Amino acid sequence: MIKKWKRFAALTLASGTLLAACGNGNDAETTDPDTSTDDDTTTEAVEDNDEPTQINWMNILHTASPPTDTIINEIEEYTNTELDFTWIPDASKEERLNTALASGNLGDIVTVTILNNSSVRNAYKAGAFWDVEPFLDDYENLSEISEDMRRSASIEGIMYGIPFQKPLARNGIVIRQDWLDNLGLDVPETLDELYEVARAFTEDDPDGDGQDNTFGFIDRADLKYGAFKTIATYHGAPNEWLEEDGTFTPEFDTQEYVDAMDFLREAYENGYINQDFAVTSKEDQQEGFAQGRAGIYVGNLVDARNLRNMSEGLQDHMELVQVNKMSVDGNSPRIWSDNNGIGGLLSIPVNEVETEEELRDVLQFLNDIIDEEVYMLMTAGIEGVHYEVDGNTTVRLDDDLWQQEVQPFSSSRPKEVGFDRYQEDDPVKVESDRLILENEEFAVLNPAYSLESETFSTNGSELAIIIEDATYQYILGDIDLAGFEDAVQRWYDQGGQQIIDEYEAAYEEAQANMN
Repeated sequence: MIKKWKRFAALTLASGTLLAACGNGNDAETTDPDTSTDDDTTTEAVEDNDEPTQINWMNILHTASPPTDTIINEIEEYTNTELDFTWIPDASKEERLNTALASGNLGDIVTVTILNNSSVRNAYKAGAFWDVEPFLDDYENLSEISEDMRRSASIEGIMYGIPFQKPLARNGIVIRQDWLDNLGLDVPETLDELYEVARAFTEDDPDGDGQDNTFGFIDRADLKYGAFKTIATYHGAPNEWLEEDGTFTPEFDTQEYVDAMDFLREAYENGYINQDFAVTSKEDQQEGFAQGRAGIYVGNLVDARNLRNMSEGLQDHMELVQVNKMSVDGNSPRIWSDNNGIGGLLSIPVNEVETEEELRDVLQFLNDIIDEEVYMLMTAGIEGVHYEVDGNTTVRLDDDLWQQEVQPFSSSRPKEVGFDRYQEDDPVKVESDRLILENEEFAVLNPAYSLESETFSTNGSELAIIIEDATYQYILGDIDLAGFEDAVQRWYDQGGQQIIDEYEAAYEEAQANMN
């Protein structure tokens, strides 16, 4: 039970991300600690007569053991709180959360990343957690949460927690710059230019060894996180669903989706993509690129650094260029957003935080831990203890100490992007971060992300297999367009239309709740 909630957010965020990292299956990422700062990351002065707020945070633990009190003490001092963490191992988070919801034994702040969990959804709709949206604009940092993110973080139009703000869109293209230079080619800006690069990388001996041993694209058996979904977005396809005046159409029932299949089908027929892509793992895909077998990688831009590192000793002369702006005409870039930038919620139970005054204290804390000073504590640690500043970058002093005292907090930051002081001494990673942030300008959101469909929850995965199989079969040339359209109709007949009906009803209800 809280005594006073002022400045509660600093510790809540430090642990809250642990539950928030699950979302829609995204891999939880640990931020590299090599960061930079010009300021001391200790504390701001607080009024001497402010009694510390006591807070319990039910949080997820992604590391082998809980952190020591070193960073907690710094966050407490900065936010004027006394923090008590209940750490839940990531592997057992769903079971533990279900038990806590059933018993009502929750913390003052609960990190929730499994937003599609039925127990969580039922608790939200039953009013077990505060609707925080009416209060956001009273706080400097919380007021900056965009309208799109507020909608995506809402359940049927109600915002049951502060969202973990993740990068909106991480995907793009990584291309061998040295191969472009060898062939006198410019960095592509349109899909036609990208296709020409793939052709040239296959047919024109980009590595200059006189052998026919390279191809353009290297892809893997993953329609979402591999090349296909990104290529489809470049063609103008929606992100999962097209919403028009409350009417929903699945992405695969659009011409743009078919255009993307045609693009890759032609690349496959001409040998401009690895012929085994439909059975290739991500590891084999990256190894193939690092070995110099192909020159175009479509996926997470963060992978550029890994591709560069894997090439050491194999392709030491490799130079990479990262591309985040691509479209049919070169003037209207688009990129799909995974989870609409939502990594979960920091939810506040009404039976623990009983009054609006207490709620406002908690929200002040959550607002404060978004400050750059706390971000640096949870990312790099304490200057002089965990890192030192070298020019414009930070250098970790003791990797073991950082892992023990700082790393457990890296997944608990309520906001991960937009901090100028975070710098790394790696131009490839710096460029990836810059482009990922720039992607926010033209990210395409999923309009059904926050909506609920019982049929989708129970049968969505099985229905998705119908479309996945048909998409692969079409690209590989095993079926024609009529065969693909037959698969789409089976999806509608076997439950897809019911999903649409439920989403449209949920959308209408959400609109009513917001109005």
